[in-house]
Amino acid sequence: MSDGAAWQGNIKARLYERVRERGYDSLSAFAEARPAVPLYVLADELGNDVAAVQVLSGLLYEAEQHKRVTRLVRDVLVRELSERFPSGWPDVLDDATRGEVAMALGAWTAYTPETHKERVRHARAVLRASPPPAGWRPLGPDDERLRTLLPDDEA
Repeated sequence: MSDGAAWQGNIKARLYERVRERGYDSLSAFAEARPAVPLYVLADELGNDVAAVQVLSGLLYEAEQHKRVTRLVRDVLVRELSERFPSGWPDVLDDATRGEVAMALGAWTAYTPETHKERVRHARAVLRASPPPAGWRPLGPDDERLRTLLPDDEA
């Protein structure tokens, strides 16, 4: 992807062509079949001319259409945590692991649409004040702890 190919041509058409080639009718269906897989891995699966931010943008577009943005926001956190902590939430929060938690939560916030930023900031504060148990590894956006932190609110 470093040659800029991801930014050539019709990006949206390329994304949907790739997911259809893999037997899915939407980017969301493709992503949901790969729970807890980091966004960059999803992009790599779609080809070396697809960027993670393009996958995220497509997922957000679909989530907005189906009024499932909050669920997508939880899904992005799951993918970030899975990338940083593949064995689950750390059992010791020393300087190094606190830094990794900050990186995961910071990326999550950065990838969150403005409509949900304040709710994510609150959820982040709750996670820092009352960390989950060691080994906690949400496997998808419907994890009970995540739904408590960030409940659905779309009509």
